[in-house]
Amino acid sequence: MGAKREPQHKASRRYGMDLFGTGGASLQRRLNVPPGGNRPGVRRPTEYARQLREKQKVKDIYGVREAQFRRYVAEAQRSGAPLGRTLLEMLERRLDNVVYRLGLARTRLMARQMISHRHVQVDGDTVTVSSYLVSPGEKIALKADALAMPEVQEEMEARRPTVSWLRRDQEGGEVVDRPHREEIDLDINESLIVAFYTR
Repeated sequence: MGAKREPQHKASRRYGMDLFGTGGASLQRRLNVPPGGNRPGVRRPTEYARQLREKQKVKDIYGVREAQFRRYVAEAQRSGAPLGRTLLEMLERRLDNVVYRLGLARTRLMARQMISHRHVQVDGDTVTVSSYLVSPGEKIALKADALAMPEVQEEMEARRPTVSWLRRDQEGGEVVDRPHREEIDLDINESLIVAFYTR
């Protein structure tokens, strides 16, 4: 994915939620104030605007560009399963998201950097593609030099709760099932995204 140059706090403020998991007092002060401030007389967004905004929000959360997001939508449509749920489950299966969900990285951005720097292995093979979709039975592991990083050690010691479809161990974890929509703890209305692509 190409570099996204927009400030993270600015993007989070636009949607009123911490998109990147960076947190901090500076962001919390701004989240409830929309861009431009609380100006009176702002028009209510159209249905199309709400759909577009939801799509853009999900792209920002998972760090996906437009062309790749369209490919995910096309693949989800071909599957024959409910489009919104299938799309979110595919995004959850991305390797950068799995490294984050396992509690090996503080944010998805940190996970993506670890992958691109060749610190992550899948079933013993180094994978440098953040968009790699994991499957049940695959084992994710960090190399020794990554496990020695203070940031990684801090995250692993925090023992952040993982989702039920992942099992964590000392060096990484294992994918034991496919993602479940009810465990995606993000404020996402996938019906708006479905409406955007089926209008």
